[in-house]
Amino acid sequence: MKLILLFLSGSLFGFGLTLSGMLDPSKVQAFLNITQKWDPSLAFVMIGGILTTSTGYYFILKRSSPLYDANFHIPVIKHIDKKLIIGSVLFGIGWGLGGLCPGPAVAILGYSFFPAIIFMIAMLIGLFIGKRFINF
Repeated sequence: MKLILLFLSGSLFGFGLTLSGMLDPSKVQAFLNITQKWDPSLAFVMIGGILTTSTGYYFILKRSSPLYDANFHIPVIKHIDKKLIIGSVLFGIGWGLGGLCPGPAVAILGYSFFPAIIFMIAMLIGLFIGKRFINF
């Protein structure tokens, strides 16, 4: 049952990305480019995601434990440090240059394989370098 729910939630996420047009890197880049023809549609997708997640957290966290785990894994670190800032900046730069983040990159592998696989290889190399060589 756990695998079925994982598959369904991932499929729903991918369907939402497709429906909203967020699998098109130029749409993301048009949102980030405020000096030319700005496209605010990504802001509406973000607001929808925040509202959906907030509602889900409200109801789910009332339970004593998740459905398929012994306890909730809520982040406990609440301060902003150098690692968070640098990681956020690097993610934002990659997102702006590529027009993709990891979720949409996986979602477009089926129909736009070569741009997506190049992005994913670069992302994995960046993760490896960050984990192996960068100590904050």
